[in-house]
Amino acid sequence: MPPPPGFPDALRGLFGARTEKAAPPPETGGRRLALVYRGPAARPAGCSEAVASLLATGPWNFDVRYVGPHEELPLSPASLAHAAVYAQPGGGSLAPAYRRLRKHRDTLRDYVGGGGRYLGVCLGGYLAGQTPGFGLLPGDTDQYIVTPGATVGHDGDTLVDTRWRGLPRTVYFQDGPHFVLDDNADATVLATYPNGTVAALVAPFGSGRVAVVGPHPEATDDWFLDENLPVHHTHDLAIDLVNELLER
Repeated sequence: MPPPPGFPDALRGLFGARTEKAAPPPETGGRRLALVYRGPAARPAGCSEAVASLLATGPWNFDVRYVGPHEELPLSPASLAHAAVYAQPGGGSLAPAYRRLRKHRDTLRDYVGGGGRYLGVCLGGYLAGQTPGFGLLPGDTDQYIVTPGATVGHDGDTLVDTRWRGLPRTVYFQDGPHFVLDDNADATVLATYPNGTVAALVAPFGSGRVAVVGPHPEATDDWFLDENLPVHHTHDLAIDLVNELLER
């Protein structure tokens, strides 16, 4: 039953929920919109901001906005409907992160399957897998540090050697995944770890595409300096990954 004319707005809930209109698209000045998750499933602070900075300063002319439970934009179908890219940054551990994000699994699968682009870094790469995860990859993920011949044997902040498009590159690393592809998987492998496991790839999902990376090519100088590590500038690798994601 609708409330009578002139009924106070504060009491309208007694008569049932009002119909909410879909949120209008963010004003981007004609630029493409990139959404970056920021919230409890992307801790510690700095992971979301590093990915956002990369997307904002790269060659794509993105308007970058955060989505999350305490952001201006929620992680929702309405927000994603306007996005050229959705980025899931690094953060904490997989199990607690997925507990917070599993309610968005179908939303993200629908977004990517319908033509969206998913960028997953470290934890965001784990979350693209199956066990547990959003199920966006032609395969699954696992810890690199437990693979035979891994060159890193601990879960602390460090460096890892990779071969990126066949060339040796050293990248910031903190317990990132490797990617286990199904037989005959349709995927472009961009980087491998020294033991041959996959460190970065791009693959189709439905009409969209997924790009994932185990290390942190988006890392800024302060990440290295805070851990007393030699600085390696790797934003060109992150740009290569996003360029490959945006292909087609």
